Amino acid sequence: MALPSAAPLETVSSARLWTSHILTALLALFLLFDSITKIIRVEQVVKANVTLGVAEHLVLPIGSLLLACTIIYLVPMTSLLGAVLLTGYLGGAIAIHVRAGSGTFPVVFTLVTALLVWVPLVLREPRLGALIAFRRW
Repeated sequence: MALPSAAPLETVSSARLWTSHILTALLALFLLFDSITKIIRVEQVVKANVTLGVAEHLVLPIGSLLLACTIIYLVPMTSLLGAVLLTGYLGGAIAIHVRAGSGTFPVVFTLVTALLVWVPLVLREPRLGALIAFRRW
Protein backbone atom coordinates (compact mmCIF):
# COMPACT_ATOMS: atom_id res chain seq x y z
CA MET A 1 0.00 0.00 0.00
CA ALA A 2 1.46 3.31 -1.07
CA LEU A 3 1.43 6.25 1.27
CA PRO A 4 0.02 9.53 -0.02
CA SER A 5 2.74 11.95 -0.98
CA ALA A 6 3.15 15.27 0.74
CA ALA A 7 1.82 18.37 -0.95
CA PRO A 8 4.35 19.86 -3.34
CA LEU A 9 6.35 22.76 -1.99
CA GLU A 10 5.50 26.17 -3.36
CA THR A 11 8.30 27.97 -5.08
CA VAL A 12 9.29 31.32 -3.65
CA SER A 13 10.07 34.18 -6.01
CA SER A 14 13.57 35.58 -5.94
CA ALA A 15 12.16 38.99 -4.93
CA ARG A 16 10.55 37.48 -1.82
CA LEU A 17 13.71 35.55 -1.06
CA TRP A 18 15.96 38.62 -1.39
CA THR A 19 13.54 40.73 0.65
CA SER A 20 13.57 38.12 3.41
CA HIS A 21 17.38 37.99 3.42
CA ILE A 22 17.70 41.79 3.55
CA LEU A 23 15.15 42.07 6.39
CA THR A 24 16.89 39.28 8.29
CA ALA A 25 20.27 40.99 7.89
CA LEU A 26 18.97 44.37 9.07
CA LEU A 27 17.17 42.86 12.03
CA ALA A 28 20.19 40.72 12.94
CA LEU A 29 22.52 43.73 12.84
CA PHE A 30 20.23 45.62 15.21
CA LEU A 31 19.86 42.69 17.62
CA LEU A 32 23.58 41.86 17.53
CA PHE A 33 24.44 45.50 18.23
CA ASP A 34 22.00 45.56 21.14
CA SER A 35 23.33 42.32 22.62
CA ILE A 36 26.99 43.27 22.24
CA THR A 37 26.49 46.67 23.90
CA LYS A 38 24.99 44.80 26.87
CA ILE A 39 27.76 42.18 26.93
CA ILE A 40 30.59 44.71 26.86
CA ARG A 41 28.64 46.80 29.37
CA VAL A 42 28.54 50.13 27.57
CA GLU A 43 27.96 52.69 30.32
CA GLN A 44 24.91 54.33 28.70
CA VAL A 45 23.29 50.94 28.07
CA VAL A 46 23.83 49.81 31.66
CA LYS A 47 22.42 53.12 32.97
CA ALA A 48 19.39 52.85 30.66
CA ASN A 49 18.69 49.31 31.89
CA VAL A 50 19.02 50.35 35.53
CA THR A 51 16.64 53.26 34.86
CA LEU A 52 14.12 50.72 33.53
CA GLY A 53 14.40 48.74 36.76
CA VAL A 54 16.79 46.02 35.57
CA ALA A 55 19.45 45.18 38.15
CA GLU A 56 22.95 46.07 36.95
CA HIS A 57 24.25 42.52 37.42
CA LEU A 58 21.57 41.21 35.01
CA VAL A 59 22.65 43.28 31.99
CA LEU A 60 25.36 40.79 30.95
CA PRO A 61 23.09 37.70 31.17
CA ILE A 62 20.34 39.54 29.29
CA GLY A 63 22.79 40.51 26.54
CA SER A 64 24.08 36.93 26.37
CA LEU A 65 20.53 35.61 26.11
CA LEU A 66 19.75 38.01 23.27
CA LEU A 67 22.96 37.02 21.47
CA ALA A 68 22.10 33.31 21.79
CA CYS A 69 18.53 33.85 20.55
CA THR A 70 19.79 35.90 17.60
CA ILE A 71 22.34 33.25 16.60
CA ILE A 72 19.66 30.55 16.78
CA TYR A 73 17.45 32.76 14.58
CA LEU A 74 20.22 33.18 12.00
CA VAL A 75 20.81 29.44 11.54
CA PRO A 76 18.38 28.32 8.81
CA MET A 77 17.56 24.97 10.45
CA THR A 78 16.68 26.65 13.76
CA SER A 79 15.25 29.96 12.54
CA LEU A 80 11.71 29.08 13.61
CA LEU A 81 12.86 28.30 17.15
CA GLY A 82 14.91 31.50 17.10
CA ALA A 83 11.83 33.50 16.09
CA VAL A 84 9.85 32.03 18.98
CA LEU A 85 12.68 32.79 21.43
CA LEU A 86 13.14 36.34 20.13
CA THR A 87 9.39 36.94 20.35
CA GLY A 88 9.50 35.89 24.00
CA TYR A 89 12.56 38.04 24.67
CA LEU A 90 10.96 41.07 23.04
CA GLY A 91 7.71 40.41 24.92
CA GLY A 92 9.73 40.66 28.12
CA ALA A 93 11.21 43.93 26.90
CA ILE A 94 7.70 45.26 26.28
CA ALA A 95 6.69 44.24 29.81
CA ILE A 96 9.69 46.10 31.26
CA HIS A 97 8.84 49.25 29.28
CA VAL A 98 5.19 49.12 30.36
CA ARG A 99 6.15 48.57 34.00
CA ALA A 100 8.66 51.44 33.89
CA GLY A 101 6.15 53.77 32.24
CA SER A 102 8.48 54.42 29.30
CA GLY A 103 5.72 55.74 27.08
CA THR A 104 4.26 54.64 23.78
CA PHE A 105 7.28 54.77 21.45
CA PRO A 106 9.49 52.16 23.19
CA VAL A 107 6.56 49.76 23.46
CA VAL A 108 5.48 50.18 19.83
CA PHE A 109 9.10 50.02 18.57
CA THR A 110 9.68 46.75 20.43
CA LEU A 111 6.36 45.33 19.21
CA VAL A 112 7.22 46.20 15.60
CA THR A 113 10.63 44.57 16.05
CA ALA A 114 8.94 41.41 17.35
CA LEU A 115 6.61 41.36 14.33
CA LEU A 116 9.53 41.95 11.96
CA VAL A 117 11.18 38.80 13.31
CA TRP A 118 8.42 36.80 11.62
CA VAL A 119 8.17 38.63 8.28
CA PRO A 120 11.30 37.08 6.69
CA LEU A 121 10.20 33.59 7.74
CA VAL A 122 6.76 34.07 6.19
CA LEU A 123 8.34 35.45 3.01
CA ARG A 124 10.63 32.41 2.72
CA GLU A 125 8.03 29.83 3.69
CA PRO A 126 4.48 30.52 2.44
CA ARG A 127 3.04 27.63 4.49
CA LEU A 128 4.05 29.45 7.67
CA GLY A 129 1.83 32.39 6.71
CA ALA A 130 -1.09 30.01 6.25
CA LEU A 131 -0.30 28.39 9.58
CA ILE A 132 -0.50 31.70 11.45
CA ALA A 133 -3.79 32.59 9.75
CA PHE A 134 -2.66 34.93 7.01
CA ARG A 135 -4.26 34.50 3.65
CA ARG A 136 -2.03 33.30 0.88
CA TRP A 137 -0.39 36.28 -0.84
